[in-house]
Amino acid sequence: MAQNWEVLDPDFEQKVRSVVLSMPAARHLGFDFEEIAPGRVEIVQPHRPELTQHNGYFQGGVLGSLADFAAGSAAGTLLRPGWVNMTIDYTVKILAPAKGDAVVARGRVINPGALLTVAAAEVFSVEPEGESLCATALVTMRNVKLATS
Repeated sequence: MAQNWEVLDPDFEQKVRSVVLSMPAARHLGFDFEEIAPGRVEIVQPHRPELTQHNGYFQGGVLGSLADFAAGSAAGTLLRPGWVNMTIDYTVKILAPAKGDAVVARGRVINPGALLTVAAAEVFSVEPEGESLCATALVTMRNVKLATS
């Protein structure tokens, strides 16, 4: 069921995209946003050999990073102008191996707050026969006001 979250920054989509994709870790992974909407995002990570284990499956740390980016980005869509967020805690449960052309991470806000936001993410392996859930995460974000010059 979709939630109708209050958008506090009309430029949230552009800001989330530019802030996240400017991070060195995001650039290294090479994912992109498929969707950015109030309280939810979808990111797509193409398969690359350097992100896998010896057997071709996506490495677990990559799945955790994608879940963190997706949940944190979803939380970022609800921030006030001049604010950013940072992960302070997350738990990832890997449920199945992820192998295929890509993985998709779908982040969603559970409980937004002025100081802390709790979000979740599900990560799916994308193969020719369809998607399969491979990881889930619960993420707590700290909202921080940027210093003005």
